[in-house]
Amino acid sequence: MKRERGALSSASRALHLAPLVCLLLIQPDPLEGVNITSPVRLIHGTVGKSALLSVQYSSTSSDKPVVKWQLKRDKPVTVVQSIGTEVIGTLRPDYRDRIRLFENGSLLLSDLQLADEGTYEVEISITDDTFTGEKTINLTVDVPISRPQVLVASTTVLELSEAFTLNCSHENGTKPSYTWLKDGKPLLNDSRMLLSPDQKVLTITRVLMEDDDLYSCVVENPISQVRSLPVKITVYRRSSLYIILSTGGIFLLVTLVTVCACWKPSKKSRKKRKLEKQNSLEYMDQNDDRLKPEDTLPRSGEQERKNPMALYILKDKVFGHHFWRFPHYSTTTPQAVQDRWKGENKGTKHSRTSTFPEHL
Repeated sequence: MKRERGALSSASRALHLAPLVCLLLIQPDPLEGVNITSPVRLIHGTVGKSALLSVQYSSTSSDKPVVKWQLKRDKPVTVVQSIGTEVIGTLRPDYRDRIRLFENGSLLLSDLQLADEGTYEVEISITDDTFTGEKTINLTVDVPISRPQVLVASTTVLELSEAFTLNCSHENGTKPSYTWLKDGKPLLNDSRMLLSPDQKVLTITRVLMEDDDLYSCVVENPISQVRSLPVKITVYRRSSLYIILSTGGIFLLVTLVTVCACWKPSKKSRKKRKLEKQNSLEYMDQNDDRLKPEDTLPRSGEQERKNPMALYILKDKVFGHHFWRFPHYSTTTPQAVQDRWKGENKGTKHSRTSTFPEHL
């Protein structure tokens, strides 16, 4: 009985393992796909020249591959699609006569334009294969750098000048980067050496004698590198007096301003200035009093209307003397006039109110 039971258990186990063996026998071959490789992932192209986007693929199928190249943008742009090397459909106008495909899937772009720059993706698939192979290659397109030159307002500069500027200029070239050289060596880190954000302009502040040297610049981009001819900058030494004044002048100016701000006149000086001001005011008041008219002419009486030669009295305010003015004796003093009148009219009676005879 025990033997029969063991035989039955062995048979049942065999029945359970039979489905698993059948599954192993009918399992298909392992899945295979297209494998793509590329010797380079980044290619630098030059405007007007050609660039080869090289790839290679491997597959177990002998059928022709379906190749599709795209330029990745916000919306991908199809460059070319083919079966083997035979193009499918119509090429875009900007790629006509510039495209060539090879049997290994590589793409040759001719007459490169700046717009051709970007990331290219290739897809290769074969009908018998399950998986499609993909690969990306980056392409840059640039214009070569033309020879630069260092521009400077003057090649001579005085020591301790505020600053002088050098400009690295060139006509052609895309994506330029700049490097400045002093005596053929890269500039050392110095707080006096200031570079513009793009490093195209070099400014040297507070010029020293050690800045007297040869300066040049190097301009490069992914496809070219060019160095300018050196420019000699000559620094002339200033006199010792200028150096002393320039270094100590600020301190001296601050000292003078401080002394002037803090200085106050003494009491004696203030009293003297006050007295001088008072005397000046008194002198002005006296002059005003002298200028006031003290004597006025009386109104013409009846006799004076008859006599056309009226008497005028003028008073000199400067010397304080009175002068008589007559038509014929403008420069004669009063006493001389009286004496002459008495001599000419001796024996003639005149009233005390009369002035001079009509012939005078």
